[in-house]
Amino acid sequence: MVLVLGVSAGAGGARAILTHSDQPHLPPIDSCAVDRRPGADVDEAVFEVIRLMSLSAQHRDELIASTAVTCRCPEHAESVRRAAGRRRLTIVDEPLAQLRYLRFTGRLPGSGSVVIYDLGSSGLTLTQVDTRADAVMAIDHSNSPGGDDYDALLRNRLAQAGVHSDRAAARRHREELSTARVVTAIDPGSGGRAVLTHSDLAELLTEGVRRSATTVQRLIERTGTRPEALVLVGGCARSPIVCEELAEVIDLPIVYDPEPEHVSARGAVLLAAERPSGDVHMPRLRTDPVTPAGTGSTTARGVGRWKLITAAVVTLGLGATVAGLLVFGRDTDPTQDTDSTPTLIIPLTVESAPANPSPTN
Repeated sequence: MVLVLGVSAGAGGARAILTHSDQPHLPPIDSCAVDRRPGADVDEAVFEVIRLMSLSAQHRDELIASTAVTCRCPEHAESVRRAAGRRRLTIVDEPLAQLRYLRFTGRLPGSGSVVIYDLGSSGLTLTQVDTRADAVMAIDHSNSPGGDDYDALLRNRLAQAGVHSDRAAARRHREELSTARVVTAIDPGSGGRAVLTHSDLAELLTEGVRRSATTVQRLIERTGTRPEALVLVGGCARSPIVCEELAEVIDLPIVYDPEPEHVSARGAVLLAAERPSGDVHMPRLRTDPVTPAGTGSTTARGVGRWKLITAAVVTLGLGATVAGLLVFGRDTDPTQDTDSTPTLIIPLTVESAPANPSPTN
């Protein structure tokens, strides 16, 4: 069988899954995650996980046939492409990889659109996509808290109880509370203990999740298209609290994979098997919001304004020309010396407005 590698790149780091090309949904042969070093570009974590997975393949006396990396923004894609040099690599728009895997598992609606609710370490990204055309309708980056923010809140909660923990420990406790009702945190220095409950985590998560529902609604209003489902991906979506809160405040079916943090990398595996190198981008659909009758679009208003300006200038120019002729007629006396030089009137020249003027604010 052919080994392929799927990598998801994000603001928080990179995650990789090494598996066979026809088994992306099964437990991987190997996997790893590398946090992004403060101040480092995203490509550093990407190529570190690639290096680690290449070593893993070598230990099995196998080679990785192809590698695909998902990126959620053009800046990340450019950073990875530049660092890749001549290495064969497929760079994929992250929503496309997510759709590809969800369709493979049968969780994606067959028609209409969905909103991908990607709650990762750095925050929330919302993407509404047309599932039939695999095209982006709208994207919104919300200021709702992400995994790092929730970890910080959890550390503050523990500090109030006299237990000091680092970022990694706080993340581990948060992930444990996704399945456990109670977790005991231990201060590595003093040995002090504090108990964290599922309710403690719910108290920290609820406000941010409910606030994000407003952002989802605004995105849907922008496109004017009601989605068939809300698809949860990203590490934070593993928490049942997130699913429960969203189901309560958003009137949409909730779709999620049991391992939402791996959806992007598993989709990259499928695309790596299909295309060994190059870039795979999603088209962008034009979805203009509904405009009230009689107001017209911004461009139309701009063109109309230019027509009014042009008409006014032409009218003024003609008026000035007529006035000049009248003055010339009055001032020219036939009894005057014919050698005197008459007043020269230069007609006003009006420049036409550009064919496609920029909208005027």
